[in-house]
Amino acid sequence: MATTTESVSELCAGAKRASRVLATLDTKTKNGALEAIAIALEQRTAEIIEANALDLEAGREAEIGDALLDRLALDERRIAAMAAGVRAIIALPDPVGEVLDGFRRPNGLEIRKVLVPLGVIAVVYEARPNVTIDAAALCLKSGNAVVLRGSSSARHSTAVLAGIAAEAAGAAGVPEAAITLIQGRGREELAELATQTAQIDLIIPRGGEGLKAALAEHATVPVIYAASGNCHVYVDSSAELGMARRIVLNAKVQRPGVCNAAETLLVHRDVAAAFLPEVAQELAQAGVELRGDELACELARPAVLVPANSTDWDTEYLSLTLAVGVVDSLANAIAHIAAHGSGHSEAIVTRDHRAARRFQHEVDAACVYVNASTRFTDGGEFGMGAEIGNSTQKLHARGPIGLRELCSSKYLIEGDGQIRS
Repeated sequence: MATTTESVSELCAGAKRASRVLATLDTKTKNGALEAIAIALEQRTAEIIEANALDLEAGREAEIGDALLDRLALDERRIAAMAAGVRAIIALPDPVGEVLDGFRRPNGLEIRKVLVPLGVIAVVYEARPNVTIDAAALCLKSGNAVVLRGSSSARHSTAVLAGIAAEAAGAAGVPEAAITLIQGRGREELAELATQTAQIDLIIPRGGEGLKAALAEHATVPVIYAASGNCHVYVDSSAELGMARRIVLNAKVQRPGVCNAAETLLVHRDVAAAFLPEVAQELAQAGVELRGDELACELARPAVLVPANSTDWDTEYLSLTLAVGVVDSLANAIAHIAAHGSGHSEAIVTRDHRAARRFQHEVDAACVYVNASTRFTDGGEFGMGAEIGNSTQKLHARGPIGLRELCSSKYLIEGDGQIRS
């Protein structure tokens, strides 16, 4: 792994050189490097946990909160899951060279459109050390060099993970500069990274609105924003209420500090009186603070809801807090989501086929669910092995960013002497 004694520009230039080699490697070599990374993670688990403990101690002293501490924490189970995620990527088809289209022109030219690596991808992330391995593994398999820039809150964890990945991949025939870590220079290094247009082909940030704003201010390199998730679950008038309760509980409680957790519950007026008291009690027993509109507060009794204010509908809580609203119709639910959603993941619980199809067609989000929890928006759950993030943009990737989303395309044209007249 390249060291941070070099400048940002020098590190990125090294990654660019490594990307040219990496793009030519065959699948066997790339998979061998990935297996080496998985083995190294398992063998050096104690070292990773020791480094992570330093970050957790600093996080507690800084009072960063339970949600961020949960994102930051690594243990044997999570490290084993990282290794399993790497092996899941090994099992996936190599996208590089895949033929997307092919045809022969009347003049005899043979034209193929194939997938190719993007080149060098910079991944900027906050308090999620596991992203180090997910990003490195996905980029390696898709033939891309990766420049990693973690946050100060995870600096010990990120450093040891990036070092392990680069060392293991290097021993397996991949240039060590293909996995490059940049950290330790403060916010100015982010601005410098964001302007490396000659060396970096794409930046993918994973973090809060502050990180996105900082990149938007400086970036001249293309950016795919792995954005925040103000996700909704809408319980329709025809919903099976037992199913709805299970989905709402899972979407909110199973892991509240992640971007695919539900932040708002919308309930059709026709079932609100029957549904809200019981689900509110279950949520409260799970430690969830409920903030409701006037009708939700009334219909949820005897459960007690805190009156919601105007900002609650736009807040990604990332904690055990849930906004609750009652709507008069499916159209009102869709309109509420359009006004307040972030385009990440939205769900409807319904037995009405037409309502389900309308929700799917009219809700503008990367992932739209019918009768399932929003918590499934994840590269691993989608069979991608892992993900670098979830894009809420529409160009060039949307939803979980996996192997294919880290590729571009080019046309390969073969002739036998044709010239244009």
